[in-house]
Amino acid sequence: MGSIDKYIFRTTLTAFAMVLVSLTGVIWITQALRDIDLMTGEGQTILTFLGLTSLIIPALVLIISPIALMIAVSHTLNKLATDSEIIVMNAAGFSPFRLFRPFLYATCVVALLVAFISAYLAPEGLRRLKQWSAEITADVLTNILQPGRFAQLDQNLTIRIRERKPGGVLEGVFIDDRRDPTMRVTIVADHGTVIKNDHGSFLVLEKGVLQRLEASKRDPAMIEFDSNAFDMSQYSKRGGDVTLGIRERYVWELLAPADDDPMYEQLPGQFRAELHERFMAPVYPFAFAALTFAFLGAPRTTRQSRNFSIGGSILAVFSLRMIGFACSVMAVKSPIAPAVQYLMLFAAIGVSLWIILDGVVLEPPAALIEAINKSNARLLRLLGRPAAA
Repeated sequence: MGSIDKYIFRTTLTAFAMVLVSLTGVIWITQALRDIDLMTGEGQTILTFLGLTSLIIPALVLIISPIALMIAVSHTLNKLATDSEIIVMNAAGFSPFRLFRPFLYATCVVALLVAFISAYLAPEGLRRLKQWSAEITADVLTNILQPGRFAQLDQNLTIRIRERKPGGVLEGVFIDDRRDPTMRVTIVADHGTVIKNDHGSFLVLEKGVLQRLEASKRDPAMIEFDSNAFDMSQYSKRGGDVTLGIRERYVWELLAPADDDPMYEQLPGQFRAELHERFMAPVYPFAFAALTFAFLGAPRTTRQSRNFSIGGSILAVFSLRMIGFACSVMAVKSPIAPAVQYLMLFAAIGVSLWIILDGVVLEPPAALIEAINKSNARLLRLLGRPAAA
């Protein structure tokens, strides 16, 4: 790889990384805000909230990566054109396909990243998310204990909390324990937290009073404590097994599902659609990069407008992806839809490569440009501004 190739390769991947991080961050925040009740309603810590919501990031990267690559290729080509570097390279004997080579290297890196995420990382994150969510949902300590309500965990065990604060802190804890027929225990604590370890789940109470009334005695015993652990292991479930959806399956599980898989027996079409979507995920970066270069890679002078090329590349990429989404939906019921999607993708790559190899410059017809200029001049006269000469 020569110095020019390294320069373009590095510039493209740097732009790709910046765009990918920015878009993923924005979309992740919008998704994470939907689960903010993990802290406010279910008393989970900020670390649990961040860990749980971050598991969707691989699935977001899988969708955003081809778009981020298209933006990165557009940015790099626009930078090269603004500095007249494309014209200089063309004058030095660089063919359009030779200029496309470092972009192809960058596309291969992105395609490998997308293939890994599609085959393993995205389903791994989604299945961990489902398992973790099941554990939180199945946990009595975070769902039954609601502020201001007396929760009867057992026939002779009642717990009430006054308030649930972020970080898993339970304010104003009251416990009435009559499970032992020979003794009644009442605990009032200022606050408490739930701690889980290998020995079980415990409600650690801070700054409280324990009242113990034995059946054989008339007066209760009062004990003040700074810290006291109340065993809640039997009331805190660990989530158990969860049923994996189609998106949580690895690509090899979609390719060869078990014969006795009940979900596959019920939804074979969705398995087929998801499998082909995984196979086509690494192809989209090549299609997007080739289309973008076909519109923007030809040498132009600074007097020639690139607005049409930029708009055309965006429209072509958007149309290709929307048709791909439509084919994925139709693939659930139609086995022909994936074939149409493959044909569409490889046709887009083939046409783009033909344009690049032949050095075709995609420009609007002269009549269309003249009509647009006349329309702009007419609009400027209506606004009372003189048209540019």
